[in-house]
Parts: sequence; structure tokens; C-alpha cells
Amino acid sequence: MQLSERHPAGLFPEEIEAFLSEAGEPAYRARQIFTWLHRQAVPSFSEMTNLPRQLIERLEERFQSPWPLELVTSRTSADGTEKYLFALSAGGSIETVLLPEEERDTVCISTQVGCAMNCSFCATGRSGFQRDLSAAEIVSQVLFVQRRLKAEDRQLTNIVYMGMGEPLANYAAVLRSVRLINHPLGMNLGARRITISTCGLAPRIRDLADEDLQVNLAVSLHAATDPERSAIMPIGRVYPLAELLAACDYYTARTHRRISYEYALIDSLNDGPEQAERLGNLLKGRLCHVNLIPINPVGEETRPSAKRIAEFARALERTGIPVSIRRERGTDIEAACGQLRQRTLEGCR
Repeated sequence: MQLSERHPAGLFPEEIEAFLSEAGEPAYRARQIFTWLHRQAVPSFSEMTNLPRQLIERLEERFQSPWPLELVTSRTSADGTEKYLFALSAGGSIETVLLPEEERDTVCISTQVGCAMNCSFCATGRSGFQRDLSAAEIVSQVLFVQRRLKAEDRQLTNIVYMGMGEPLANYAAVLRSVRLINHPLGMNLGARRITISTCGLAPRIRDLADEDLQVNLAVSLHAATDPERSAIMPIGRVYPLAELLAACDYYTARTHRRISYEYALIDSLNDGPEQAERLGNLLKGRLCHVNLIPINPVGEETRPSAKRIAEFARALERTGIPVSIRRERGTDIEAACGQLRQRTLEGCR
């Protein structure tokens, strides 16, 4: 049982029930508490209006609070994108991004404080790795945004694990959070509305394939040869493309789900037509889609021109690979992964 969790947002109903049983409370209270937390997204025990006062006091005594995070600052882009910086009660800070669209609202959540993968184009890796997030810390980001949307009579429709950190490096907590989000007494968000991103931890992709979850998988590729990929993604030296793609093929065979391969376009580095052709040949015959991402510059790398991006997309399409270009969101508020946190940390020095 996970009563080591200091916040009930990371607990399943049966785990809450075990605590309540020790306190002499009836089992049905656990379902009420879980529903308050995950369906109503209340940030305090005092808002659970059908609980007796004595139980609320016990909950406040046993747990620090329902959520293990506190909003530090937020920014809203001209395009409607909202970025939140949270301080965690256990230490550290993380970012969460709400991406509103006409027919859906997507939240991009973090899974670690910092990141150890050290990809050259990512702001999060520049601040180093501090620790994994707990399931409660992951889920609470979703609950915060869910509550924010409910105030406007809107509904969270999609979740992407694409914020700070490498999700599959925090495997147990990420899977626990997915199952909490998917729970029928809570948000009950379908697994097919959840996307887990990875920079390419091949063994964990195989593990995920065996979990019997219908989540979407997004794999950060960014190059079609091992030397080019390893130059910008050190993980490529651990899991070469052949091993990575074999794991992806296993995932597709087990789940019958299409994989999205993410490709960050960096000017004069990986954006040439010959590289598009190599990428197409590498992925030919696979159940996949390529998502082209013009990078948000965080260092010396710059994004290609719109013309060069379009030429890369056309060259890739000619190889028969489905391709899309990610629409730019939140550039005016530094919405790319880790940028707001890095700026805030620099301001505190």
C-alpha cells in the first residue's frame, strides 16, 4: 500500500479505504474522497462537503494536503496557451502547460524535476536532474488544470506526458498516474486520450507494450542516423536506432497502436532533404506518423525557415510517410519545456 504518499491524490480508493478502516470509518467514505479529489478536483479537504467534520480533521492530520504543489506564477500567450510554474512541497519546481483549442483542451505535464537526458535543444536538461515526481505530484498537475477548466464550464480532453523529464525513466509513478487518471470513479479519461513521450528508453518501451494500456506513444527521434542522433541526444549512444526501432515495432505488434515519431527541426543540422529521405526510408513500412517540430531556441541552435520546413515535410511525404508540422504555441511566454523554470531559476541567482 502506498500510504507513504503524503498526499491522497496519489492513492487509489482501496488504499484510502485501508487508512479509513484503521480510523474506524466506513469503506464508502474512500470512494467519496477519491471522487472529490479526482472528479471534482478539490484542492482542500474542507471542500468535501459530504464528509463529517471529524473525518476532515483526521485527513488534515494524516496528510499534508490533497495536492503536493502550489502555483508560483503563470503566463498566458496571445494564442491562449497557459503556462504554470509550480513549487512542490517536497522540494523543486515544475512546469505544466494548458493548450486550449476550439474542440479540445490538452494539458502537457511534467514527470521529473529536471531531466538527466541532456538533449542539446532542451531547456530542462540544462538545469540538470533533481528527482522523480511522485504519482501525486504528476496527477495534481492534471487536477489543477481540470479545476481551472471547470470554472469556465470546459472539460479536459487530452493529456500528454511531454513536460519536464523523461516519463519512462520514472516508470512506476507514471503508470500509477495513468491508472489514477483512467479510474472510473475519478476523471475516467480514456487511455487513448493519453500520450506518453520518450526520448527512446528501449527496454521501457517493451515494458509499456506489455502493460495492456491503450495509451499513445510518442518517440523523440530527431535524426535518422546514429551519429547525428547521438550528437544531439546522448541516449542514442545507449540505445542505437536499431534497438530503439525494434522496441517500437514490438510496441506496435502488441498494442496495434500507431506511434508518433517526433522530429525537432534544427537549422542546418537535421533539416536537409537528404535527411528527410533517410528518415522516410528508416520508417517505411511501419505504422507511424511523423510530427515535425520547429524548435524553440534555447541555446545556439536555431529553427529553420518556414520554406525549409515545408521542403522537409514534402520530401518526407514523397517517401510515403504521414507527416504533420506542429503548430507553434506559446512562444511569447516561453512555453517550450523548461524555459519558464530556467528563467525563474536564473532570476533567483
